[in-house]
Amino acid sequence: MSISKRVAGGLVCVLAASAGSAGESIDWEVVNQIRDEGFNRSQVMETLRELTDGIGPRLTASPQGQEASEWTRQQLEAWGLENAHLEGWGPFGRGWSFSRTAVHMTAPHQVPLMALPKAWTPGTKKAKTGQAMKVTIESEEDFENYRGKLKGKILFTAEPREIEPADEADFTRRSDESLHEMADFPIPGERSSEWRAGALKRWKLRKKLNEFLVEEKALATVDLSSRDGGTIRLGGAGSRETDESVGVPALAMSPEHYNWIMRLLDDEKEVELEVDVRAKFHDDDLMAYNTVAEIPGSDLADEVVMLGAHLDSWHAGTGSNDNGAGCVVMMEAVRILKALGLEPRRTIRIALWTGEEQGLFGSRNYVKQHFAMRPEPEDPEQQELPRWAREDTWPIETKPDHEKFSVYFNLDNGSGKIRGVYAQSNAAARPVFERWLEPFHDIGADTVVTRNTGGTDHLAFDAVGLPGFQFIQDPLDYGTRTHHSNLDVYDHAVEDDLKQASVVVASFVYHAAMRDDLFPRKPMPRKPPEKPEKKAADEAH
Repeated sequence: MSISKRVAGGLVCVLAASAGSAGESIDWEVVNQIRDEGFNRSQVMETLRELTDGIGPRLTASPQGQEASEWTRQQLEAWGLENAHLEGWGPFGRGWSFSRTAVHMTAPHQVPLMALPKAWTPGTKKAKTGQAMKVTIESEEDFENYRGKLKGKILFTAEPREIEPADEADFTRRSDESLHEMADFPIPGERSSEWRAGALKRWKLRKKLNEFLVEEKALATVDLSSRDGGTIRLGGAGSRETDESVGVPALAMSPEHYNWIMRLLDDEKEVELEVDVRAKFHDDDLMAYNTVAEIPGSDLADEVVMLGAHLDSWHAGTGSNDNGAGCVVMMEAVRILKALGLEPRRTIRIALWTGEEQGLFGSRNYVKQHFAMRPEPEDPEQQELPRWAREDTWPIETKPDHEKFSVYFNLDNGSGKIRGVYAQSNAAARPVFERWLEPFHDIGADTVVTRNTGGTDHLAFDAVGLPGFQFIQDPLDYGTRTHHSNLDVYDHAVEDDLKQASVVVASFVYHAAMRDDLFPRKPMPRKPPEKPEKKAADEAH
């Protein structure tokens, strides 16, 4: 769909957009060079194969995660980038890895089952057998219902989920209609705190439950995967902290097998399982590291254009789509610029983040170290909470490099091609992006939407008033199959899409580095007004 049709969708008028983008220059000769290098001499799949097949899953602070950080540093340096280094942040906590998982039903049938361990939970040390038992624990009050009854039991902790027949394809691309619908800007309302309250409740319960299950000598817990069809989707449990209980081995099981066991238990049949999980904690270094490297600028070298993606992954697959794809696209983009011998005015800096899956930790700590930070909370209750659960503190304290920062670009929605970019409520960014996308309409990238998107490392920059953006991508099978699952492997990456994305990113980064001015910014975030009821409570206190 054409740019003019999208503009007619209601964001800005055609004349205003044309006038704004007309002043943004495009170096068409450089665009041609970028397209030639990126399409005809791409190394993106070779890089992805080494990162995924060669190194494998990259849980933050795990041995493979550390190997990936060092390998990407060496690769960027080999391509000619300067100041390639690992930048520590943290402490993050212990690393974790597993080397074996086998779960079998031994009664009433002999059947291998599909299950994998959640991160940061202990192993069984050897194969152990126990009876399956369904439990419902939603609060500490529920502990008393099971005290003295859990020894040697394998606890099934979730309700079964009905598997609906699939009525949509697992693999999709964005249609012109869906892109057009994204053009409508949803006016922000009051931010809901329900997600934070719910997550905090689960976090507190998990800490207490870990201790309770160890005391009661439960053998293991089993949750069900949120995906079906043999897809095991999982995350973390246990604890990264050296002074906290890690609980008992916690696994996620395919819903087809989980539901089967639930039906047997509902029929009052005894179900016996054998569980063998070999897992290990790594606490030699509690810090975590981002990979950082640069293409130095010329006359505006003290100003910075950044691009990045998160290097860490979960452990069920090899982290190809989440987010090996984003990493290799960003690496390929800077490789292209170096291969062409281009001399940007501003310094171009690539960062490959760790700790993203646990709360954007790598990017947030980088921003805190270099650009801006919030004061530590004074409330003792807030101090005891994990940082992701704390309320925002004010004012934002900027550092000198905050004023020299231009823009950050992120890629973190799988291996789908770039279809455009979210302007993240920055109306002044829209005409710039529309101009920069003109050379790529013929390869599917032509959409700019003013709305926000979340869940990726660009938020670390946006939160302190720095321009940070995530590209719009084709979803492919990211949300249906590969996200955080055992199917997130090299085979699900699409080569042509990764080449296209690399070319678009390289051009965006180059033109951002060549502008006369820094990239336009939104107003700095400001402290929201206190609600009357909270103000009254504070005054009463």
